[in-house]
Amino acid sequence: MRLSGRQAVVVRPFTQGDSVAALTRLLHRAYSGHAAEGRVFFASYQSVQDTAYRLGRGECWVALQGSELVGTVTVAAPHEVPEGYPAGDGSGSFWQLAVDPAYRGSGLGQRLLSLAEERIAAMGSDAVVIDTSADAAELISWYRRRGYMPVGTWRWDVTNYDSLVLRKGLVEGGHGR
Repeated sequence: MRLSGRQAVVVRPFTQGDSVAALTRLLHRAYSGHAAEGRVFFASYQSVQDTAYRLGRGECWVALQGSELVGTVTVAAPHEVPEGYPAGDGSGSFWQLAVDPAYRGSGLGQRLLSLAEERIAAMGSDAVVIDTSADAAELISWYRRRGYMPVGTWRWDVTNYDSLVLRKGLVEGGHGR
């Protein structure tokens, strides 16, 4: 979908007046393609309560086209990980990076990714560590083109796949838009 002729997408922090249910519906829409391909990301089926819990673990940002919720990302730094997870001490992370399918290809995903990296650096972390399905070749390529490198694997009990853990160092001037 081309955004020309429309008002700009506004990205701002999630506020108390925002709807966790609407955010959950966005996540379900954004991750439905993965689920259709057999990769059951937690965000494709999580409950409103799960969304609220995950929001509480970080700083959530939302993208709005007018009043329509079209994107989101949640960031934290440092980010606590389970024992054995291949992340360096003090690494930041983001999760629930989602763009409404109608807005794919608009640059919104890159904009949210850049915001996440900037916020993680501002919170004092010098690296971002994330994970995604090891079978999501297109998504892994997207991250690799943006400087993320594989550092290990992990298996979450809420998904049906092995995850590839990816890391990107954040250095002054190396994570801007």
